[in-house]
Amino acid sequence: MAPIHSPFPVRESGHLQVSSIHSIYYEDCGIATGVPIVHLHGGPGEGTVDSDRQYFDPTHYRSILFDQRGSGKSLPSASLDDNTTWTLVADIEALRKHLEIEKWIVFGGSWGSTLSLAYSQRHTERCIGLILRGIFTLRREELEWFYQKGADRLFPDYFEPYKACIPEAERGDMIKAYYKRLTGDDEEEKLKCAGAWSTWESSAVELIVNREYIKKAENPKWALACARIECHFFVNAGWMRDGQLIEEAYKIKHLPIIIVQGRYDVVCPAKTSWDLYQALGGKENSNVEYSVIADCGHSAHENKIEEALVDAAEKFKALKM
Repeated sequence: MAPIHSPFPVRESGHLQVSSIHSIYYEDCGIATGVPIVHLHGGPGEGTVDSDRQYFDPTHYRSILFDQRGSGKSLPSASLDDNTTWTLVADIEALRKHLEIEKWIVFGGSWGSTLSLAYSQRHTERCIGLILRGIFTLRREELEWFYQKGADRLFPDYFEPYKACIPEAERGDMIKAYYKRLTGDDEEEKLKCAGAWSTWESSAVELIVNREYIKKAENPKWALACARIECHFFVNAGWMRDGQLIEEAYKIKHLPIIIVQGRYDVVCPAKTSWDLYQALGGKENSNVEYSVIADCGHSAHENKIEEALVDAAEKFKALKM
């Protein structure tokens, strides 16, 4: 498997006004005449980082990266207004049209895989194929595993501070309790809860706890945007019926799809990627490749996950567009 590509500069960047409220920041990278591929970041609310563009060979791909509503350099920061799964799907289409791209490969991990599925199921004709990692489909059982009860049995020491922010009487629905505080008027409590939420998430993303990565949660702007937007999407079930993205997988089973999954992913356990794989036809569907990385967790930046994602992008070079 190949390592990520060496750093390379952004060719063009800008902001696209997608509503009366929101302006999304985007980057257009690689070769202008290359095969288009759009990168959908996680969270929701995390924003892109410079290394995200390094999965894509700049001599072959025209890679498009953008910060979703309320995230990263998009404005206004941490805004929940008019910020839903379906407004984000509309933004992807608006960006495609703005950049005059007919079709593109869709690349996303974690929440980015959720958004990739939602977009591709609604705009299948605009997709060349999908590269997905750490599958998350926003089913209630997936949310409860990580934020309520399940993952806490593996990381009880890191779960404790997250739990401690909520009074015992409200711990029956931790997401709802956090949402109340993250959208409340008490600024001190809001920042405290944003930090606790983001620290809990950051603790469990890699197979071996990465204390340097956890420090990201010490940045109040990043923590607040991530926690508020995530909680907003989760408490509203993504504005989808439970299980919708798995049920409607048949719409995209004709597309080439590569799924990369860490065996010991605690944030988005392998069961979800397996459910998606089966819904796409499993072993009977030669269009779909399901790759489980034996000694990795959730993060896209664990070495073997990175290599698998670069390898997936390399395999797509062989497709006839």
